[in-house]
Amino acid sequence: MNLKMRKYLFDIQTSIDSINEYLGDKPDFEAFSKNKLLRRAIEREIEIIGEATNRILKINPKFEITNARDIVDTRNWLSHGYDKVDEIILWGIISNHLPKLLQEVNQYLND
Repeated sequence: MNLKMRKYLFDIQTSIDSINEYLGDKPDFEAFSKNKLLRRAIEREIEIIGEATNRILKINPKFEITNARDIVDTRNWLSHGYDKVDEIILWGIISNHLPKLLQEVNQYLND
């Protein structure tokens, strides 16, 4: 794996770690939905994840990241469809998809 791809994987890892730090030990949807600053910070981290994934796919379109195309599409949705962002969908991404993505990224970075 080349150095650029490792850098983008590290960016993904850092953004997921940041999201987890923002949410604390006991993530709470109600607190998330009421805190605009928190939501916007997490949206930005997800945009970074999507952009880094897009750059990885430009280097190697066959690179295996689960739901890679969906990750890039989510980035586009957040940045271009800002007026249609649904916090329930974001919470689902945070709760259901980011843990698996972090596990995959950590595995690539440790190989």
